[in-house]
Amino acid sequence: MENAPLSKIDKPPATLRDMVQERMREAIIDGHFKPGERLVERILCEQLGVSRTVIRETIRYLEAEGLVEYLPHKGPIIARMNWSEARQIYDIRRMLETAAATTCASNMTPRLAGQLQTALAELKQSYGETPPGALFKATASFYQIIFEGAGHSVAWEIVQRLNGRISRLRMMTLSSSDREQPGQAHMIAICNAIISGDPEAARNAVNRHLDDVTTIAERLLATEDPEE
Repeated sequence: MENAPLSKIDKPPATLRDMVQERMREAIIDGHFKPGERLVERILCEQLGVSRTVIRETIRYLEAEGLVEYLPHKGPIIARMNWSEARQIYDIRRMLETAAATTCASNMTPRLAGQLQTALAELKQSYGETPPGALFKATASFYQIIFEGAGHSVAWEIVQRLNGRISRLRMMTLSSSDREQPGQAHMIAICNAIISGDPEAARNAVNRHLDDVTTIAERLLATEDPEE
């Protein structure tokens, strides 16, 4: 009798490099490291208990995400965020997210609706948790279902490459009390509009959300000098 085949591994275990990257990314997004702050390899090795090779690989990876930048004669520092960069990110998000939401609404099925409702429930549970890493992961999972439901896999790859900077902006806007609606209310509205199968309502819900956060980000960043 032949043995049954081994089941596939849905998600491989995280490597040490993956864990360090996630820890560093969350520390940057949480504000543990401040914009412009220098990253010292020796100190990071001591704090995280890993080799310089792992730290250097992590810094290169975070540089590719736009969270770290290199300055001549200074080395790696936490990248500063300015309004010009933030505005471009919001413009890209608006194009990709409205397209994904409208198409996902057009493609709505009971199974897809169930996936979105489950993701929204997990997102609701993550609000208010400290540190906010769980919230950012739940938010990414919610949007991933929307993009996959739309069949926009390439667009989702673009969003993932921007995810570090998107999360930094999300952290900033979440902490602001000057919002038209709480972030959770916007996510509920987006989910309900998509599940209703109404593409126009889905587009409007995404636009309202992005209008709100873009206004806050502009107010907070527009007066900052990126060259300081």
